Amino acid sequence: MAIDGTGKSGSLSGLSDDEAREFHAIFVRSFVIFTVIAIIAHILAWQWRPWLPGAQGYSSLMESPSEVTPSTQLT
Repeated sequence: MAIDGTGKSGSLSGLSDDEAREFHAIFVRSFVIFTVIAIIAHILAWQWRPWLPGAQGYSSLMESPSEVTPSTQLT
């Protein structure tokens, strides 16, 4: 802790020990919640579209053109 010119001790942030502990607890809780949400989002994105290729490379992840275009022909 820093000591100011009046001889009182205080922190650089101006928070008391109790306020600093409360802020730290809120910060840690928020970080954990954010991390859990990010992990869930990554798992859902992986299930939707994996970002590592299969045995045949990235072509195994893509649909063939015949599957994308409709089978009806315009005449």
